[in-house]
Amino acid sequence: MKPIITLAGLVLAVASAFAQAEPIVIKFSHVVAEDTPKGKGALMFKRLVEERLPGQVSVEVYPNSSLYGDANELEALRNNEVQLLAPSLAKFEQYTKQLQVFDLPFLFDDLDAVNRFQKRAKGRQLLRAMEDENITGLAYWHNGMKQLSATRALRMPSDASGLAFRIQPSAVLESQFAQLGAAANKIAFSKVFTSLQDGTVQGAENPWSNIYSQKMHTVQPYITETNHGVLDYMLVSNTRFWFGIPHQIRTELEGIIDEVTYEVNRAAEDANQADRASILQAGTSEIITLTPEEREAWRAKMRPVWQQFGSVIGEDIINAAQTVNRKQRN
Repeated sequence: MKPIITLAGLVLAVASAFAQAEPIVIKFSHVVAEDTPKGKGALMFKRLVEERLPGQVSVEVYPNSSLYGDANELEALRNNEVQLLAPSLAKFEQYTKQLQVFDLPFLFDDLDAVNRFQKRAKGRQLLRAMEDENITGLAYWHNGMKQLSATRALRMPSDASGLAFRIQPSAVLESQFAQLGAAANKIAFSKVFTSLQDGTVQGAENPWSNIYSQKMHTVQPYITETNHGVLDYMLVSNTRFWFGIPHQIRTELEGIIDEVTYEVNRAAEDANQADRASILQAGTSEIITLTPEEREAWRAKMRPVWQQFGSVIGEDIINAAQTVNRKQRN
C-alpha cells in the first residue's frame, strides 16, 4: 500500500529541505580599513543581508587585505574564491578600456554630473563591460573628486609646466600631465607623502580625504580645487556566481546594494567636505578656487587627451558624458 502524502506533509517536507539547505556564502574582500566609507559599506551590506535573508545568505567581510590584496583580488574573484570586491576603477584597465572615461581630465563638471552619467544608460552599460571576463559590476562607490596639489600655485594649465606629479598607473593620467608639460611618476600610494616631502615629485592629484588622511597638505603649499576627475570604486561580483543566485534572493541583494551605495556615497562626500574644512583650518596650504574662465582654459587644454583616447574608450561614451554636462549648464 502506497503512503498517503497530505498537503500539510508536503509543505513540511519542503520547509525542512529549505531549512537544511546551506546558506549562500558571499566573501567580501577589500583593502581598506573598516572605518572608511568603503569599509563601513561592507559591514552595512553584511548586516542588512543577514537581517533580511537569514539562513539564506551569509556574508563574510575581510578588510585590510586580510584575504586578498590589490595584486591578486581580481583573479581571486574571477576564480570565485571571493564573491564581492570594490577596487578602484583604475584596477580594471586590463579588462576594459571603457572605464578610462572617468580618468579623462575635466570631462565632468562636478560630482553631480558624474552621478547623472553613472545612473543613465551609458554609465549602467559600463557595469556590464567586463562580463566576458567573468566580472559583473553592481554599483559605483565614490571616493571623491580629485584636486591638484603642488609646490606652486596652479591657476592656469601653464603653471604646471616643468613639475613632476605622482600618478596611479594609467595611460590617461600620463597623457594628462604630458599635455601640461609636466612629468608623471607612478608611485605607490603608501609612498606618496615621502615622495612629496623629499621632492621626488612636486605635486599629486587626490580627493580631499586622501590629502588630509595622508597629511599631504603639510608638504603641499598649494591645492587647486579642480574637481578634474573622479576617484571611484566599482562593486563587482563573479558573473557566473551572481547570476547563479536564485532570482528572488538576487533581487533582494540588489535592493540592499542600492541602499548601501547611497550611504557609502553620502559618507564619502561628507568626509571630503569635512577634510577640506580641516585643511583650510590647518592653514598649511592655500586652497585656490578656479574662476569659470580659468576652468574652461583647463578643459580646453585637456580636450586633446579626450580625442587621443576616444577610439579606445568609445566616442559614444565620451559624448554621453559631455551631454550630461551641457544639460547641467542649461
